[in-house]
Amino acid sequence: MKDEHQNHNHNAHNMEHDKHSKMDHSKHGNQSSHEKMNHKKDEHSGHSRSEHEGHTIEGFKKRFWISIVITIPILILSPMIQHFLGLKDALRFSGDIYTLFALSSFVFFFGGYPFLKGLFDELKNRQPGMMTLIALAISVAYFYSSATVFGVKGEDFFWELATLIDIMLLGHWIEMKSVMGASKALEELAKLMPDEAHKIDDAGNIVEVKVSDLNHKNKLLIKPGEKIPADGKIYEGKTSINEAMITGESKPVSKGEGDDVIGGSINGEGSIKIEVEKIGDETFLSQIVKLVKEAQESKSKTQNLANRAAFWLTIIAITSGALTMFVWLMFTGESFNFALARTVTVMVIACPHALGLAVPLVVAVSTALSAKSGLLIRNRNAFEQARNIQAIIFDKTGTLTKGEFGVTETISFDNNYDEKEILKYAATLESESEHPIAKGIVNSTKEKFDVKEFNSIPGKGAEGKVNGKIVKVVSPGYLDENNIEMQQKDKIEKLSGQGKTVVFVLIDNKLTGAIALADIIREESKEAIQQLKALGIKPMMLTGDNKQVAKWVADELGLDEYFAEVLPDKKAEKVKEVQNRGLTVAMTGDGVNDAPALAQADVGIAIGAGTDVAVESADIILVKNNPKDVISLIKFSRATYKKMIQNLIWATGYNVIAIPLAAGVLYNYGIVLSPALGAVLMSASTIIVAINAKLLKI
Repeated sequence: MKDEHQNHNHNAHNMEHDKHSKMDHSKHGNQSSHEKMNHKKDEHSGHSRSEHEGHTIEGFKKRFWISIVITIPILILSPMIQHFLGLKDALRFSGDIYTLFALSSFVFFFGGYPFLKGLFDELKNRQPGMMTLIALAISVAYFYSSATVFGVKGEDFFWELATLIDIMLLGHWIEMKSVMGASKALEELAKLMPDEAHKIDDAGNIVEVKVSDLNHKNKLLIKPGEKIPADGKIYEGKTSINEAMITGESKPVSKGEGDDVIGGSINGEGSIKIEVEKIGDETFLSQIVKLVKEAQESKSKTQNLANRAAFWLTIIAITSGALTMFVWLMFTGESFNFALARTVTVMVIACPHALGLAVPLVVAVSTALSAKSGLLIRNRNAFEQARNIQAIIFDKTGTLTKGEFGVTETISFDNNYDEKEILKYAATLESESEHPIAKGIVNSTKEKFDVKEFNSIPGKGAEGKVNGKIVKVVSPGYLDENNIEMQQKDKIEKLSGQGKTVVFVLIDNKLTGAIALADIIREESKEAIQQLKALGIKPMMLTGDNKQVAKWVADELGLDEYFAEVLPDKKAEKVKEVQNRGLTVAMTGDGVNDAPALAQADVGIAIGAGTDVAVESADIILVKNNPKDVISLIKFSRATYKKMIQNLIWATGYNVIAIPLAAGVLYNYGIVLSPALGAVLMSASTIIVAINAKLLKI
């Protein structure tokens, strides 16, 4: 990650700037999401381009297999291997040493090319790193062994050079596959968008067009089982839509006229017609891909720590190599060849490859996993900070509640009618009204009678004939004006004291019951609050509603604290007030009037972004309208950080132990690491780090 982000100035994605800037999609007009998400097969976000610039997975694979084939005769011709097998005289022939030299030269220049090029690139950018170490190690081994062929006294170790290059190629091949695997989610998202759409022209004819040719307001037909080609709104038809790959919602979602659909989701059993509302970079899918790529490329504090450690490890490795050579030659009396072998091994085994991958691989895996689960990370630092959240402030309307009026209680004053029947009469009457209270009552039950002679009572309610009876749904003012005595007054006053709206139902001019309505609390909210408390996090609420409503919601959910009657421009001040208590604070809201508070919080979380994920003020966006996803976010942040630390400990701890062993500190005990064995251990370290990152899925 270090070289890629420094060289290509990805710091331009400064998150503080991002929080206050707006996405400009206007330039991208009619380009399809599919085109915008055309990711090359061998691109891999989150990895150093200076290491792998110009090299592909197939390239490393090809070099590895060709080099491994050439290594076989190198092993057979090597004097050390022949001596070990007791075949020295049997395999000797005139010019065999020159054949060995030629084959080894091929492996050095062909197999070692990626590392030699990496050395040049790193030195050119004045950022010596892992490639510098490998290139130095194989170059020293090659040129020293070549010198022994042409007269310099000593033993060659061409076989060690060849096997070292083979193992390094294998390690890089496996590593690139790991990084690519972590970024496959982007490719999968890109594949969601179909190439063609059924456009309905002005004459009503169906015309097959490319998705890239679609425009706003185009009308499309989507047949059962087909992928939806663009974001839009249903204007005809009813169906269920599978949005699992986009929002993480496992169950198909029922959709009808007026409902939004997301491009890339899969239509169910019904045929629908939609009007296109978003195209190209405006679409939900394109924005998800953009956010995922930015998150994979963004730097985290833990990652910066790993980069600094990798740089210093490179310096330490080169210094250790020089010191190893000096000590073995000056103080032990060992041969130059032995000292050189120790030096080469130190420089190979000290390569900070695993350390350089420790964090980027976890970042790539966690970002892809979170996007698939409906958690979109815009700011890696904020995501890491989520593990330390001590208090979380929820906006009330639309976050803890549904943001729509609904029935909370029904009371019967007449033994002839139970609560269910009273609600049925009221809902039938109100089905003719457009008032928000009426809609809340209508949506509370599916059972209805027939209504006749509907009339509104201006400012007081409505009346009509339902199931042969005269039914009225009226306000308390109507009762006062008509001298109708209110029953169960204490209970009604208690409901009103909670900030609820209470209406009364009269059947055949007799007061029969009352219905209380309020902004409905989400079913998931209570469970979310309980789980937060179990994690030791203080749940709070911020709302512009009056104190009675706020208290009722807070009591229902068991919140630790609430702030009522707070104007939008004052919400950020309340967040700061909680921060001043020394708490790490997350703010969760809808990302519109909560923008200043989201920006002020240590972690800003936009919940329920739906089809509009461009919430610039939030650090993390939760696609679904589910407060429980905040719990998932916190737990996922903790798991991700744990994996990062595990990888860092393994990568640094491995080098702390391996460098002294490679230098030969245990030589007197018969423990000596050859350059080839050093390469095996280094590659093993890289693979362990990659596998550990993948285990985050579990």
